[in-house]
Amino acid sequence: MKASLSAALAFVTLFASGAQAAETRWSTGQARAWYAKQAWLTGADFVPADAINQLEMWQSASWNPTEIDRELGWAHDRFGMNTMRVFLHDLAWQQDPSGFRRRVNTFLAIAARHGIKPVFVLFDSCWDPNPKLGPQHAPLPGIHNSGWVQSPGRAALMDPAQEKRLQAYVADMVGSFGRDPRLLAWDVWNEPDNTGGGSYDTGEDARVKARVAELLPRVFAWARAAHPIQPLTSGVWTGGDWSPANEAKLDPVPRIQLDQSDVISFHNYGWPEDFAGRVAQLKLYGRPILCTEWMARSAGSTVDTILPIGRRENVGMINWGFVRGKTQTNFPWESWDHPYVQHPPVVWFHDLVEPDGTPYRAREADIFLALRARPLR
Repeated sequence: MKASLSAALAFVTLFASGAQAAETRWSTGQARAWYAKQAWLTGADFVPADAINQLEMWQSASWNPTEIDRELGWAHDRFGMNTMRVFLHDLAWQQDPSGFRRRVNTFLAIAARHGIKPVFVLFDSCWDPNPKLGPQHAPLPGIHNSGWVQSPGRAALMDPAQEKRLQAYVADMVGSFGRDPRLLAWDVWNEPDNTGGGSYDTGEDARVKARVAELLPRVFAWARAAHPIQPLTSGVWTGGDWSPANEAKLDPVPRIQLDQSDVISFHNYGWPEDFAGRVAQLKLYGRPILCTEWMARSAGSTVDTILPIGRRENVGMINWGFVRGKTQTNFPWESWDHPYVQHPPVVWFHDLVEPDGTPYRAREADIFLALRARPLR
């Protein structure tokens, strides 16, 4: 493992020395031309049911391509999905760069057999800030996303000496798969200004956000230096009016996200009028729009009400969660304070199917398929 990592670090040194110092964002025309070639995009934020987090999905000891193949088959055949948003992890790469690349390549091959082009997420600021390699703990009973981990972990994020390793990870991943037609896009950092969630807030919000605002533009630049054929994005998810007229008033991180993304992406778990309002704000940028997180049934975001808006507005739609599994995202966020130990929630919060592939609501599968067949006006 050490020899493999040393080779990867050496690669990024050579890669950085030969790359152009300043790579440029796609023009609006480039982004729109790319989007015009895509069918309407629908999918889910994907982790197989037998994995509690990204590390359990990708580490060799728990890697399960058979389960992934089965679940992606359900996604395409029963919901007509053609993309999935999939979280990578820098520690899984650090542990075994060549093995990690092989597993990523296998995932792309499986997805391609089912007509699915994934979006890969490089970094993530949500939930546990102290990721550890090796076996992952069991789900905490009745609690939403009780094992999800940040990438990079808080210690690595705040340590400037770790930056070279993080750059090597980005350069290797985008350098290896950035010209692969089986891949749809790169989400360079999920909710970068999130401070954890659940019980993981550490009281370091200002320092962490400042460090993220410093690092996020570099991550975009590291990815662009590989000249990927896929667009880069990072989804805005919080704050006030996102429209161009108000952009200067936003916090630094969402400003960077909106200024650097080739295609605009966002998260919204609200009522239909809130979702439609966010789409209206973002359409003013003139770029394609992807909603890379939505659907929280008891919070007002449902397949019945939100997905038709996405189709009408030609917004790519990727909802949180596909199969109910070890992430337990069928439990609501409030389960962090009030675990659902005795009884499951009356209404699932996220996720679309049972572990055996049966849709939670058959009507939701019907809506996905019917909207895919509907032409744009």
